[in-house]
Amino acid sequence: MPTVVITGGTSGIGYAAAETFLQHQWNVMLIGRNEQKGIVAVQKLGATYSSEQIGFVAADVSKAADVARAQQATLAKFQSVDTLVNNAGIAAHGAVHETSEEDWDQIFAVNVKGTFLVSKAFLPTMIKQGHGSIVNIASVSGMAGDRKMAAYNASKGAIINLTRAMAVDYGPNNIRVNTVSPGPTNTPLFHQDKQKFAEHSPLHRIIEPEEVAAAIYFVASAAGSAITGENIPVTAGFEISTGQPM
Repeated sequence: MPTVVITGGTSGIGYAAAETFLQHQWNVMLIGRNEQKGIVAVQKLGATYSSEQIGFVAADVSKAADVARAQQATLAKFQSVDTLVNNAGIAAHGAVHETSEEDWDQIFAVNVKGTFLVSKAFLPTMIKQGHGSIVNIASVSGMAGDRKMAAYNASKGAIINLTRAMAVDYGPNNIRVNTVSPGPTNTPLFHQDKQKFAEHSPLHRIIEPEEVAAAIYFVASAAGSAITGENIPVTAGFEISTGQPM
């Protein structure tokens, strides 16, 4: 039975991804900062799926010691890792002159350094076993600019290009690395006016976490075996228009 590790896996897109992998008979290790949320997530998933397939470890992905502990716990429980989903992320609002140094550093610590640290921890296992897949979660905000989201835009753009570099480096090890970039998604992290954002989609709606999870599973699974170094937008077409008025 293959194993997936999902950071930020206790809610939103990460939790939806956990459900999707479990539906396809994978083992799932969740990583999250909040232990109580992790316990609740495992209980909810365990009501439908075998508890033997589900694990959780509390860890801050921006801290190397926490990541090392999560890696050790994962291998102790499941022995191997076939897919890693780097989903943990935070956001902050503000133009450059409005963004504090602390906010800038924290966003890059979680979104970019976290992706780096978790990948660095699990890559040796994938290299040794001769296969693996990493899916980094970026955003439509890494593909274009938003108003007053400078730090978040920069961090997600960094993830997209980090993905390309990793795909080049680890392709010879039979490890694929891709990015999935959601548009406005119906999760607790999305606080803006959903209807206003929906009006900018050709489908006149925002997207659901399960739709992002489906793309994550596709690109991680054998169905995506020829896909690496790519950025897969899941946006309900949010980014395809120039904004030309009627």
